[in-house]
Amino acid sequence: MDQLRDGLVSRLILVGIEGTDEASRAKISKALAQQLRNDPSFVSVNNGEPVNTARDRAYLFNNRYLLSDTVTPERFSVSGLHAAIGDSVDLLASPAGLLVKSLLPHDPTGEMVQLLQQLDNGHHPQLLDGAWASQDGKTALLLLQTRASGSDTDAQKQAMQLIQQSFAHASTATSATLEMTGPGVFSVSARDSIKKQVRLIFVISSLLIALLLYLLYRSLTALLLGMLPVITGALAGIATVSLGFGVVHGITLGFGTALIGEAVDYSIYLFMQSEQGSRTEASRQHWVQQSWPTVRLGVLTSVFGFASLLISGFPGLAQLGLYAITGLLAAATMTRFVLPYLLPRDFRIHDVSRIDQWLSRQAKHATAFRAYVLILVLAACVIVYSHRAHLWNHELASLSPVSAADQALDKRLRSNLGAPDVRYLVVVSGDSQESVLQAAEQVSVPLQALVEQGQLASFESPARYLPSLSTQRARQASLPANEVLSARLAQAVEGLPVHADRFAPFLADVAAVREQALLQRADLEHTSMAMAADALLINKGQHWSALLPLTAPEGGEINADSIRSALSESAVAGALFVDLKAESNKLYSTYLNEAIVLSLLGLLAIIVLLLVVLRSPSRVGRIILPLAAAVITVTAGLALCGVQLIILHLIGLLLVVAIGSNYALFFDQADAIPKMAPCTFASLLFANIATVIGFGLLGFSTVPVLQAMGMTVAPGVILALIFSAIFARKNHAHTD
Repeated sequence: MDQLRDGLVSRLILVGIEGTDEASRAKISKALAQQLRNDPSFVSVNNGEPVNTARDRAYLFNNRYLLSDTVTPERFSVSGLHAAIGDSVDLLASPAGLLVKSLLPHDPTGEMVQLLQQLDNGHHPQLLDGAWASQDGKTALLLLQTRASGSDTDAQKQAMQLIQQSFAHASTATSATLEMTGPGVFSVSARDSIKKQVRLIFVISSLLIALLLYLLYRSLTALLLGMLPVITGALAGIATVSLGFGVVHGITLGFGTALIGEAVDYSIYLFMQSEQGSRTEASRQHWVQQSWPTVRLGVLTSVFGFASLLISGFPGLAQLGLYAITGLLAAATMTRFVLPYLLPRDFRIHDVSRIDQWLSRQAKHATAFRAYVLILVLAACVIVYSHRAHLWNHELASLSPVSAADQALDKRLRSNLGAPDVRYLVVVSGDSQESVLQAAEQVSVPLQALVEQGQLASFESPARYLPSLSTQRARQASLPANEVLSARLAQAVEGLPVHADRFAPFLADVAAVREQALLQRADLEHTSMAMAADALLINKGQHWSALLPLTAPEGGEINADSIRSALSESAVAGALFVDLKAESNKLYSTYLNEAIVLSLLGLLAIIVLLLVVLRSPSRVGRIILPLAAAVITVTAGLALCGVQLIILHLIGLLLVVAIGSNYALFFDQADAIPKMAPCTFASLLFANIATVIGFGLLGFSTVPVLQAMGMTVAPGVILALIFSAIFARKNHAHTD
C-alpha cells in the first residue's frame, strides 16, 4: 500500500500521442520530451531517444565484471576462457557481430553481451523515426517519472497540466491527440470526477429540496431557517473528520451532500408539528414535550448504529461513521435548542392539515396490506438466500472510480511500452540494503530455474543493477592476477582464430577492476537503471525490502505453489510470494466482513437502546420489523437486478435503518400517547421525500461508491415509511 501511494510506481505517467502521421508523432514526442526534461517536476522523461544511452553503456561496460553473474573462478580458468572467447568469436558472424568486434579486445569473455541479454526482457516498444512507438506504429509513447509522489494529487495535477501545455506547444497545427494514464493520472481524474459530481449533486439536490420546502411552507423565512440544521450538520461533520483524520475522503463528501436529505427532516418536524408553525411558547413547549423525545430517540438510534463504524480498520468507514454521528447530533441540537428561538413572532407555514388528514386515513387502512408485505418479505428472503454465494462483491476493483475506458487505455499503453506485470511479487526484507540484496540474489537462483522451465517468463531483481557487496567482492576475487591471467589467456586461445596479444586492453581492464571501489547506489545516478533500483529497493527507517516482480508466461498464469516451493529452496528467511490482486481483494474482503459484523453490532445496539428506553419488547419488535423488511426487500431487489453488493451498499442499508427508525418511532408514538402532534403524518411524508431527493440523486452518479449508496438508501427509506405504516397497531389514537 505504501508503494501504491508513494512509491515509484505511483510516480509514473504513461503518455500516448495519436493522430497525424508517423513522422509528425515522432517529432512531437521529441519536442515534448525535450521541454519536459528541462522541468524540475520530472525526474526522468523516456521516449526511446538515446539521452542516457552513453551513461548506461558506460556504467555497464566499466563495471561489467562486478555486474555479470557469469563472473566466477571457473570462467577465468583456461577452459573457461577458451569457451568464452570461442563463443565471442562465433558471435562475430551474428547480427551482433559489429558490437562484439568493437568490444572483443576489451571483453573477449563477452560479459557486456551477457549483461545486455540479461537486462533485455524482450518486452519493449519499437523505435520509429528515433522515438518509441506502439507495435502497430499508430501511437508514439513516452514514460515519465514525476518528482512528487503519487499521493500528492495537487502536484500530480500540476504535472499533467505541464504535459498538456508542452504538448499544445509541440503539436501546433497538427491533428495529434494526447493520452495519459498512470496511478497519478487516475488519482487526479478520480478526485476531479468526485468533486465535480458531488458539487453538481449538491446543487441539484439543494435546489430540489429548497423548491419542495418552499412549496410546502410558502415562506422564504421558513425555507432559510429550515436549512440551518443542514448547514450546521455539514460543517460540523467536515470539521470533525478533518480534525480526526487530517483529510476528508471523497466518499465522505458525497455522503455529506446526501446528509441534507436527512438533516432537513428535523426542521420539517419542528415547523409542521408545532401547531402549524405558530411561534408561541405554548406551541414550542408542545412540540418539545410531544415530538422531541421521539426525534431524540431517532437521533440516538442513528448514532448507536453508526458508532460501530468508528472502530473499523477501514478509514473510509470510520470517516463515514464520525461524519454521520457529528452531523446528525449537530443538526438535531440546532433544531432543538437554537432554531425555535430564531423564529419570528409572526412565523407561520402553509396549512397542510388536509394532507395530514388524508394520510391519516390511509395509514389506518395500511394494516390491511400486512399479509402481502409478509409474502413479499418471504420471497425476498428466498431470493437473498438463493443469491448468497454471489451476493457480495469481494473484489477491491468494485470500489474503483476509474472508468472502464480509462482502464482499457492504461492496459493498452502499458502493453505497448512492455511494462512488466506488477501483480506478482517476491518480497524479501531485512535491516539493511546489503542484507536484502544478498537475499534477492539467493532467491534469484530458483526463480531463474523456473524461467528456464517455462513456468516464468522473466523476473526483475535490484541485484541486477546493484549486486550486494559480498557478491561484488566474490566476483573481484574471481579475477586472476595479471601474470596468472596472461598465462591462462595464452593457453586459452590455442586453436582459436585470435592471438593473445590482441587482448592487452582486456588484461588492463581486469587489473583495474581488481583494485576499483565496489559499486554503491550513488554510482547509478544519471542512468536509466537508477529508476529500476529505486523501484525495487524500498527503505523505511531501519527496514529494507527488495521487490522482485514476476512475469507470467504469455497466455498463462503463475503457479503460486511453484513459487513458494522455490522460495523454500532458497532458504531465505521471510521471503514472501505476493499476489497483489489476491492480497488486496483479501484485504478488502476482510474489511467487508468486518463491516458486516459492525453493522450487526450497530443493529444490536439500536435494539438494546430501544429496549432500555421503551421497556416494551412488543413495541421494539414493531419498530424493528418494518426496518428489517425494508432492508431485506432492497437487498433482494439489488440481487435480482444483478448487482453485487459492495461495502457502500452495506452502509446504505445501515442508513435505511437509521433513517427509517424515525418513521417507525413516530408510528409507534401513535399508540403510546393519547394525541399525536398535529400534521405528524404529513411531516413524515415530506421528510421522506426530502431524504429520497438527497440520497436518490447519488444513484445517478458514475462513481460506484456514490451510486451504491444512492440506489440503496432511496428505495430503502421509501419502503421503511410504507412498512412502518403497515406494521403499526390498528388502534392508533391519532384523530383527524
